[in-house]
Amino acid sequence: MKLAVISDIHSNVYALEAVLNDIAKRGADRIVNLGDTLYGPIAPKATYNLITSSDVTSICGNQDRMLHEVTHKEFAANPTLQFVLGDLGNAPIDWLKTLPFDCQVNRQIYACHGSPTNDLTYLMEDVSSGEARVRSDSEILQLVDGQNSSVILCGHTHIPRVVELSTGQLIVNAGSVGLPAFTDDQPTVHSMETYSSHASYTMLETNSDGWNIQQMKIPYPVQDAVNAAAKQGRSDWAHYLATGRINEL
Repeated sequence: MKLAVISDIHSNVYALEAVLNDIAKRGADRIVNLGDTLYGPIAPKATYNLITSSDVTSICGNQDRMLHEVTHKEFAANPTLQFVLGDLGNAPIDWLKTLPFDCQVNRQIYACHGSPTNDLTYLMEDVSSGEARVRSDSEILQLVDGQNSSVILCGHTHIPRVVELSTGQLIVNAGSVGLPAFTDDQPTVHSMETYSSHASYTMLETNSDGWNIQQMKIPYPVQDAVNAAAKQGRSDWAHYLATGRINEL
């Protein structure tokens, strides 16, 4: 089976369309979406329309969950959240509520958004120092929490990465389709950067020697996404989208 793995679209329909077109050209047998699909100041409803009209298996990310668990206080304090919910309407929120936490794709492949037990946990990276470092083998195995699939797919960090564990298992982060950099203050202030505006996704298939993993970088009409974010007053997102960096070049 040739599997395409997408994640962290964050309402960027322009990047999603380019990625789906590229996947179609490569002939994937199945597409799995690891979540954080609709939250972002770009095109939430258009992203929903495209992802749900495509043959894609989706799971729930932490910011998908946030959209249907939002409190009045959170809503009032977040103009981007107000825009997203206003643009989406009811049907997309009902769809998000149906998405599972994780997915056993097949006997060999398991998919989650963050870690197998927590959609807010970075499975491969520790950011407690303020900078992202890859966790030790034992730390990752502890977070894997007994999930014994040969391949464990994750997203959430937006950083494409493959780590092979002492068990022989592969942890594969598909990267982000729609947001190549971000900064966050949880669990401590940190940033994630890919240093490129490209949309990221991953292709997996098996051959006689093991797993063939291709981490793809796809160009798309970035300026359309930049303009949409800027229109919503998100100059930070506009910069992240244009450069894949947090700070100025």
